[in-house]
Amino acid sequence: MKLSTLNDVLAFVAGRGEDRVALWQDSDNTWKPISANEFVARVKSFAGWLRSQGVQKGDRIALIAENRWEWAVTDFGVMSIGAVGVPLFPTLTGEQTAAQLKDSGAKICVVSNTELAKKVREHQGNTAVTTIVVMDIKQPLEDTINFADTLTTAPLADFDATTRSIQPDDLATIIYTSGTTGDAKGVMLTHNHIASNLEMTTSLFSFNASDSCVSFLPLSHVTARHVDYLLYATGTTVAYCGRVDRLMPAFQAVKPTIFVAVPRLYERIRHSVEQKSSGSPVKKKILHWAIRTGRSHHAPLLAGKTPASPLWKIANVLVYKKVRAAFGGCVRYFVSGGAPLGIDLANWFADAGIPVLEGYGLTETSPVISVNIPGAHKIGTTGKTVANLECRIAEDGELEVRGPSVFKGYWNKPEATADALTPDGWFHTGDIGHIDSEGYLTITDRKRELIKTTNGKFIAPQPIENKLKVSSLIGHVALQGDKRKYVTALMTPNLPVLEERAKTLGLDTTNKTEIVTNPQILALFQSELDRVNADLAPFEKIKRFKLLPIEWTIETGELTPSMKLKRRIVAQRHAAEIASMYGEGE
Repeated sequence: MKLSTLNDVLAFVAGRGEDRVALWQDSDNTWKPISANEFVARVKSFAGWLRSQGVQKGDRIALIAENRWEWAVTDFGVMSIGAVGVPLFPTLTGEQTAAQLKDSGAKICVVSNTELAKKVREHQGNTAVTTIVVMDIKQPLEDTINFADTLTTAPLADFDATTRSIQPDDLATIIYTSGTTGDAKGVMLTHNHIASNLEMTTSLFSFNASDSCVSFLPLSHVTARHVDYLLYATGTTVAYCGRVDRLMPAFQAVKPTIFVAVPRLYERIRHSVEQKSSGSPVKKKILHWAIRTGRSHHAPLLAGKTPASPLWKIANVLVYKKVRAAFGGCVRYFVSGGAPLGIDLANWFADAGIPVLEGYGLTETSPVISVNIPGAHKIGTTGKTVANLECRIAEDGELEVRGPSVFKGYWNKPEATADALTPDGWFHTGDIGHIDSEGYLTITDRKRELIKTTNGKFIAPQPIENKLKVSSLIGHVALQGDKRKYVTALMTPNLPVLEERAKTLGLDTTNKTEIVTNPQILALFQSELDRVNADLAPFEKIKRFKLLPIEWTIETGELTPSMKLKRRIVAQRHAAEIASMYGEGE
């Protein structure tokens, strides 16, 4: 598929007429379809409303909302007239929202509900925002516009000519990075950046009009947004699910054929399967047998084929089908992105008859750099790099990339741009990796997150943390040890699992501090450390750990919206606990 701008994606949708392009849930959770004609008509009306407000090419329009059809209509409407979309995460604090609104210079802010509108209004005086549009207005809110009213505007008269006038090098969006290592930066992506990357992914995956996918990963994140463009460009039905508590019912109702998620969700699914089987010795034995059986059948599975072995087929009926049933039972593509999947987790799903296609990319690369695909899938890697990107490994092991999808710079940050891009266009990804003889890319860790002990040894924390998180007991792990003699681990529990274990020990489950300091509970966590330590080099071994009586979440600020750990925040908040794991001079 040849794409010059993202407006070409909308043109493809327009050509589908009465075909269904999207699904949404109304107030009683009934799924309702939106045809291509309806969708495009709404985009044209919203574009007409933007023009009536004086919005010109290059003006920034902010969007703060959960996944819903209005998100896509706003996005395409903004791009159709050459304006620049600025998606912000709804989970940001008021101060963070205000900072990004101010930095972007957005004049109009479209939000999903009155709570978000109030958050914007509270800091509006420090921003350039003059108009707030609200999708769900349960009660009148002064000085706001109902999103539904924008769709009653006459469609933009010269819509087709306007969309065709937008050039590949015109700015399409500013996406703020999640800020795992510092303050968020606005990544400038043109139409060509995203469209050229989209050309690659449309050629790698055979999505079509018979497919469907539940859109639930935050659309403010570049991965989710790219996936949605890919779905629209291939005729796949997009089913919007803006609430996590509606996700499992959505799978059963929609029965998607494509499932894209971050590793944390795959971890939770694995833990859920293991937890359900643990209550019955027979079920537990069957699960373990099925996993062992699946382990010897990776080769045909990764080649995109169904194993012919009778044992595998029995395991499929007894176990694998039931795991897939949790996703609706019809998924043919399982994809993971946004953070490292981890080889243990990838192997477990392959053992369970589900090959998870791991990919890798960054906001700055629009985003896909590499991805595993059916028939070219190697567990432990992020797949082969896409054809229109050049990749090289620097002397210090950092991956550098160059090509049409590499961003043009950071908004209002020329120094940061100069640090990230070489004069001849190579982007410093900040990730340590290597490319094997077959062309598969493996990412070890973030360059800035490498631990260097006082003995001069470098340790990549993420692979070790991922091995620990295989345990259903463990929620999150943050390895420590930079500029210290040895490695330690700061851990949070998977609270529901921990509470079940605490009950069997007769502990008060309402007292989390008592639970995490109980010797028998600590012994369980120590056994998990021992399991992982057994395969580590002496300098990598975790000497001590601290178990916290809390969970790290997006809402409490330790995780990014894509569930990645904010190490700087964790280190600041738990400095005392970290210090307690080291003696003087350690």
